[in-house]
Amino acid sequence: MTQAAAPSITNDPRITKMRSVVLCGGSGTRLWPLSRKSLPKQFTPLIDSKSLLSLTLERLKHLNPHLILVGSEDHRFLLSDAMNEAGCFGDLILEPIAKNTAAAMGMAALLARESFGLDGLLLFCPADHHIPDNDAFLKCVMEGVDAAQEGFIVTFGVQPNHPSSAYGYIEKGDALSTEPQTTASDRIHQVKRFVEKPKVDVAQSMILTGQFLWNAGIFLTRCDTLLDGLKRHAPLILESCEKAMSLKTKETLHPSKQNTGETQFVRPNRAALDHCPSKSIDYAVMEHHEEIAVVSFQGQWSDVGSWNAVADLSPKDANGNQIEGQGHAEDSHNTFIHAPSRTVVALGVQDLLIIDTPDALLVAERSRAEDVKGLVEHLSTLDNPTALTHRKVARPWGWYDSVDQGERFQVKRICVKVGASLSLQKHHHRAEHWIVVKGTAEVTNGDRVFLLQENESTFIPAGVVHRLHNPGQMDLEMIEVQSGSYLGEDDIVRLEDTYGRQ
Repeated sequence: MTQAAAPSITNDPRITKMRSVVLCGGSGTRLWPLSRKSLPKQFTPLIDSKSLLSLTLERLKHLNPHLILVGSEDHRFLLSDAMNEAGCFGDLILEPIAKNTAAAMGMAALLARESFGLDGLLLFCPADHHIPDNDAFLKCVMEGVDAAQEGFIVTFGVQPNHPSSAYGYIEKGDALSTEPQTTASDRIHQVKRFVEKPKVDVAQSMILTGQFLWNAGIFLTRCDTLLDGLKRHAPLILESCEKAMSLKTKETLHPSKQNTGETQFVRPNRAALDHCPSKSIDYAVMEHHEEIAVVSFQGQWSDVGSWNAVADLSPKDANGNQIEGQGHAEDSHNTFIHAPSRTVVALGVQDLLIIDTPDALLVAERSRAEDVKGLVEHLSTLDNPTALTHRKVARPWGWYDSVDQGERFQVKRICVKVGASLSLQKHHHRAEHWIVVKGTAEVTNGDRVFLLQENESTFIPAGVVHRLHNPGQMDLEMIEVQSGSYLGEDDIVRLEDTYGRQ
């Protein structure tokens, strides 16, 4: 499942006028309990211990490492970390409120226009798709460049290998004329129509015609083409985006060791977006626009939109079972087990999805995979915390994992990245014991600042100002034992914070 090596097309001079935009919104509720609102599927390690976002960035940086990412303000540090780890740089547009893909693409085009020009090409890609063959994908993108430069919105359709009701479809129209004729021209057609997620029997009849492709949700277009399309078909969305971006603020981030380009947070104005219609680009523009072309992609692709789709990324055993991690299937058939951290055994069952995480377990019939989203909505109405958050919580400085808790105590594993610091803070209601298990900690404890090595510890009484910093060359890992009358995360007074939190 490892992605293919970078292709040689990076020498194509047309790339200098192209920039990739990665759409990082979405909650990924169909992959609960692994994906949750606080850590959607694009950020979770699914393929070879890498997230789908990381794989997407690694794929796109071969076109141009200067990217635009559009995502939630709540995920800003996850986005910047992924950008740094992939060796990319650029602009992170932080949506104060999610307004679907039409607004996200509009804001990205407006930002790109400032530095890139109206005739610059933008490649819009979802953050959470799995495309293992880099070479085939990037060559396919380049096949659409000429049509995009001529004023078409170019979309990319995947050759279907089975009738699916989980995907939208694109019906091909006439082939686009190219001079001279090439093999690529056979895969570029005008779009006749879009079909939204048909029933399986309808999908079967469409596939048999040979004229339908799965809609991959990937678009290549000039800045002015997209903005003109929004102006014609969704003027209220464009108006809101223009106002929001005219009142934007910018924050330059500290440069990382992985790249030399500048990365910045770009924050559109929230009030300007409050009344922006929430529509997908398909409904807002594509279904009404005339100048749309589609390029046929022949390679492997998945939107990883359900647990059945995740299962399809794993090989089957003789009984049709697909196992990830520490799963075992005994006398079982057609069952998928995702068990990354402990032993999970399926005995005498069939057609099941078994998804194990440290704080939640899903067991479902495979035919009910699309119903997981509704299940999460139900859990939310019950105020079940697992509907939204993981036991392991990402922070800009690293992460913490709530290992155990009870009356008046809580135990956490804490990891602090190299060079990172927690805020200078204090707590009114709890004391903390810190035990270093890996790396070196620089501790501020009241008026003392000192180092702790592995197997050393310190005690911080309630009300005492403290800070934890990692001055070493490896991640710092420690155990924190909290005790007191109240252990909520809101019992914190930040006196200084590198990350601008209150």
